[in-house]
Amino acid sequence: QSGTTTDTNRAVDMAKARGAATLAIVNRRDSDITFKTDGVLYTSSGRDIEMSVASTKAFYSQIVAGTILALFAARITGVRDDAFIAREVGLLLELPAAMREVLASREEIAASARRLAPTRTYWAAVGSGPAKAASDEIRIKLSELCYKTISSDYVEDKKHIDLSSEPLIIVCAAGLPEAVLGDVVKDTAIFKAHKSAVVVIADRGETRFDGITEDVLYVPSLPPHLSPIVNTLAGHLWGYFAALSINEGSRFLFDFREDLEKAVDSFTSRGLDIYEVLLEKSFRERILTFYQGFRGVAHRFPAGVCAGIPEDLTLLCKYLTGRLPDEDFYLDFGVKGTPGNKLARMFDTLGKGIAQMARPVDAIKHQAKTVTVGTSRIAETLEGLLFDLIREQGFSVDQLTTGNVLVLKNVQEIVDQVAGLTLYRIGGLSLLGEPGEGSTISLVKKEGTAAALVSRAERDNRLLGTKRIIVARGNVYLGKGRKDDRSLLAIPLIAGSGPTPNTILHLMLLEITFKKDVPLKARARALGGKYEHIKNLVAESSLPWDDRHLDLVPIAELFGRSAEKIAETLVEKLKH
Repeated sequence: QSGTTTDTNRAVDMAKARGAATLAIVNRRDSDITFKTDGVLYTSSGRDIEMSVASTKAFYSQIVAGTILALFAARITGVRDDAFIAREVGLLLELPAAMREVLASREEIAASARRLAPTRTYWAAVGSGPAKAASDEIRIKLSELCYKTISSDYVEDKKHIDLSSEPLIIVCAAGLPEAVLGDVVKDTAIFKAHKSAVVVIADRGETRFDGITEDVLYVPSLPPHLSPIVNTLAGHLWGYFAALSINEGSRFLFDFREDLEKAVDSFTSRGLDIYEVLLEKSFRERILTFYQGFRGVAHRFPAGVCAGIPEDLTLLCKYLTGRLPDEDFYLDFGVKGTPGNKLARMFDTLGKGIAQMARPVDAIKHQAKTVTVGTSRIAETLEGLLFDLIREQGFSVDQLTTGNVLVLKNVQEIVDQVAGLTLYRIGGLSLLGEPGEGSTISLVKKEGTAAALVSRAERDNRLLGTKRIIVARGNVYLGKGRKDDRSLLAIPLIAGSGPTPNTILHLMLLEITFKKDVPLKARARALGGKYEHIKNLVAESSLPWDDRHLDLVPIAELFGRSAEKIAETLVEKLKH
């Protein structure tokens, strides 16, 4: 074709060294091989700059060039008369019309490729006689277009061991002599019986393949020695549309990744951090919309090509929309279910899916626009009084559940100082992280105002009372001490890694003081779900709600008493 490949040119050198005369059938003008051979037959098929590419037009033109060369040799040696040669040349002149007829069937061929290509992992092309040359060429083009390792066999050599993989088999049967065609029909029935998906390329009007194939692609009837052209053209078209069909899955993922990156960039430009992004209603709706659409195209992701990717994307969508608990993320993905880990895994999985499914027609554009594109990443920057204190005590933010991170982000807006600290070690929890009869609590250290206090855990290590409730629920607790009325903040700290990453290993109890001037919005955020509870309780008394009602309750009481107690206080004051 191009005359530039080393292996071909080396073969010419070896043949000449042994006394052979050499002739190059080549498309590229003045390529290396044209200076090595004794003669050149240029095909001049389209542009001649292609090098080391499996060019389809070169294959067709080489068949014609080879036929012309053979006819010329037959004429000058006198083995064929002028009438025979004229008939053969007439057949060559009819080839363009036959090819145009195949091209006119592109919609039927495309429908077959779209339906079947994504459903099977393993493909094969088979043929007998001259049709074997067509299956070889189809194998080359399908491998190039669809990024697959594809076998090419004689029909009769496709044995049971190959069929056990339930492949997709393209059978080149057009132009076969009757004696051969009968056997090919029988072998095709065997392929179908082994649950292979079979696509047959056959002469127009041939009906014996009906019922034993998924599809029959009909082509004009040509003599056996010219039939490889229509067999190959139909196979090439099928491969082209197969690549486009598989690529649709990649494009679906690529478009979503682009949309997700833009959304994340938009949120961060507004000052939101990653924890707040994942709580945004519009973000969750975006993930849910993708999930609903993905379920409709998941069949385009064959298991052998995209092993685990559809399943991982399904799980990630459920985690990112809050349908699955963060605590289970480690079991599925081996890392803690932080917002950063969840979003990073989503981008990584999308990238793998894009790479596995991409079947670009323009490889240069694909490389520049699809594979090498960057993805947004948001740093999980958690700073402030409470997070700094957790790090100072030798723990990491990874030892907080995502829900507790969000609570502490809001609570530290209202905390002025930490006056005292008591650290406990929790033990004897079940495999599910739940407290039982043998659960224990032991004192690790006391600091600040807590140093002079005696903890019950110093004389009784049973996990009881409020601390047991906090461990059982796993949530940050903000309230008042029952004995001394101190404002207390209890923070459960989980393992964060290992076989049971969500098991609570420590409980940090802080005595806190509140800021004097806390904006209403900050107080409402820090109250979390308690805020809505208070509003609803007040509304039951037929009193209109205004956030300024929170000013009627001292901040220590607001965060130290139950929603019921606060609502009672507000109702009494509002009525008087």
